[in-house]
Amino acid sequence: MERKTILIVDDEVQMRMMLKLHLRQSFDVLEAKHGKEALEVTNQNKIDLILLDIMMPELDGMEACKQLKKAHPKIPIILLTALNNTSQKVEGLTIGADDYIVKPFEPEELLARIQVQFRHIQQHTKQTNEAILNFSEWSIDDVSRTVLVHGKELKYSPKEFDLLYLLASNPNRVFTREQLLDLIWGMDEVVDIRTVDSHVRYVRDKLKKAGLTHQPIQTVWGVGYKFVMEDQDEIK
Repeated sequence: MERKTILIVDDEVQMRMMLKLHLRQSFDVLEAKHGKEALEVTNQNKIDLILLDIMMPELDGMEACKQLKKAHPKIPIILLTALNNTSQKVEGLTIGADDYIVKPFEPEELLARIQVQFRHIQQHTKQTNEAILNFSEWSIDDVSRTVLVHGKELKYSPKEFDLLYLLASNPNRVFTREQLLDLIWGMDEVVDIRTVDSHVRYVRDKLKKAGLTHQPIQTVWGVGYKFVMEDQDEIK
């Protein structure tokens, strides 16, 4: 597994040396002595997490945090502060910091807080990947609620999208019209069962007009509908 890189930003040489000593066994470590240098290092390197001191010359931690988050919003930032000041902590979190730790601190606490940030990223990445269904000619993204066929986005109503995503995420499973009404429209909404057929028709027509060579939604006569992938298709 590729080692992650942590950037230590602190104007105190001793603090940087101490942090590097505790971190270098598990991570690659880069250093910066103030906020301005931190921006330069982050722009020139792949940084996975930033430890950012608040009290620094040239560009203090608060302003550096704002600029770093604006330029690199996905990089987690843990603020290092010598003041156990609630208002300062709130300000830091408000401007984009992901966590803070008060000096002096135990190395074990710092490592634990770093691992928490990496777990958050891993969980978010996993959830995002699981929400995207990729096929040979097209894809469905449940997070952005978009359907792309040959790179072109199709326009679906909310119910059409929900219907397509439900079927596509359960390949080869047969859904009755009653089940689809319950799952998509809900039991509290009074909808004619023929509404399912019309929505399926709209979904099919848009896929076909977009150039999809395979019609994935198939009718199971007397029962309902199912999603069938092409031989080369594989949900990724």
